[in-house]
Amino acid sequence: MRRQIVAGNWKMNNGLIQTESLIVELKKQSKTSNAEVMIAPTFTNLWHAFEATRQHDIEVIAQNMHFAENGAYTGEISAGMLKSIGIQTVILGHSERRAYYNETDEALAKKIDAGLSDEMNMIFCFGEELADRKAGNEEAVVESQIKNALFHLDASAFKSIILAYEPVWAIGTGETATPEQAQDMHAFIRKTLAGKYGQEVADSVSILYGGSVKPNNAKEIFSKPDVDGGLIGGASLKAEDFFAIVNAI
Repeated sequence: MRRQIVAGNWKMNNGLIQTESLIVELKKQSKTSNAEVMIAPTFTNLWHAFEATRQHDIEVIAQNMHFAENGAYTGEISAGMLKSIGIQTVILGHSERRAYYNETDEALAKKIDAGLSDEMNMIFCFGEELADRKAGNEEAVVESQIKNALFHLDASAFKSIILAYEPVWAIGTGETATPEQAQDMHAFIRKTLAGKYGQEVADSVSILYGGSVKPNNAKEIFSKPDVDGGLIGGASLKAEDFFAIVNAI
């Protein structure tokens, strides 16, 4: 059975006091689903968040990492550094990293390799922009992103990789792919994996949906057979909203 996961990407939000306050509120919430819960605070608050959730079933994860283990990379953080403070999972390839910091598929492939070398788990993000969707090229774009970054790997690597489909046109815009659009793309992603690695591997990989998931649409999106949870942005900054989404699975 595939893992069901709801991960909150806090992005560049919340200083230390706000982080501590939000975690207090998150810990008060009741979880009625079997979903795994993850939160991704900023780098400066990872250790505090990890310590605050050590005795709780919320996993603290990172928003990014560098492909090198150490060296002259000012401002960067390595997988080993994350592991040293207890972080086991990292988000890679988020559309904002691709758009604002020019992260390419090739650079992300190097990050994936680095994460595997350090035995990290990774949430690998990808998705098409609005122009791609309007031109009918969404499947070609998604297929290219997956193949370029992941298809050099052995099948065993996918035990450490969670996929996150995020249509760029639906992130922070209030727009959301319909549940049917999400299911169609998730099924295509699974078919793409099966073509390379076989159906057993494809059926074992969790695929999350990311793109303006809210308490009022989560249940319908998560009900689709190939949608295994969500990568949540803005709604993860409010404890009640976030757990309403967690409990929608």
